[in-house]
Amino acid sequence: MEYKITGDNLQFVHLELTPGEKVYAEAGAMTYMTGNVAMTAKARGGLWKGLKRKLAKETFFMTEFTAEGGSGVVAFGGNVPGKIMAIDLRDGRSWILQKDAFLCAEDRVEMDITFQKRLGAAFFGGEGFILEKVWGHGRVFVHAPGDIVEMDLEPNQVLKVSTGNVVGWEEAVSYDIQTVGGIKTALFGGEGIFVTVLRGPGKAVLQSLTLPRMASALIPFLPRQTSGSRGFTFGR
Repeated sequence: MEYKITGDNLQFVHLELTPGEKVYAEAGAMTYMTGNVAMTAKARGGLWKGLKRKLAKETFFMTEFTAEGGSGVVAFGGNVPGKIMAIDLRDGRSWILQKDAFLCAEDRVEMDITFQKRLGAAFFGGEGFILEKVWGHGRVFVHAPGDIVEMDLEPNQVLKVSTGNVVGWEEAVSYDIQTVGGIKTALFGGEGIFVTVLRGPGKAVLQSLTLPRMASALIPFLPRQTSGSRGFTFGR
């Protein structure tokens, strides 16, 4: 399978499929496809995995795309401004992703939900209690708001990240949280009370913007109904 990521802040990933080749994606992620690509909704992994995806607030059904009678093209895009990145799993390593990062993957990539092993990280780490695990022999494409960067951590190298800004990490990377420091720093430093701590060896993908931060920035500019009036005002 050949792929190409195009665009700047509203990116597409274009996948060129050979005859019989298959990819799958979250429902609603497809942007366009050629006429010889067949689309089928399927509960990948059966009923139990479908129910676990619903538990993670993902779709019960995944959508599979297969090229028929020749090469075909299908493209996928994220639902917010951001970047798309390809992660190659053919080295046999598995990755842990925040639950809204998955976009699409080759058919030989397996996906299931997993849980945070530490309660503190689950409640205060920003990625939530339920995560997604991907493994297999192929590429998986992730999407995140803002820009994304890949970090390669050496053994025991520590990286401290603002909570919620971790897109995913190799399973070999340990993940935890810690407080930012003293009370004054926590209250007035502007970075919150906790930071995410990643420890190598392994790779991690970070994002520059989170969905809650994006929503908070937009709320003052959303239209709102004025008191005692049927009209709406905009801005602050």
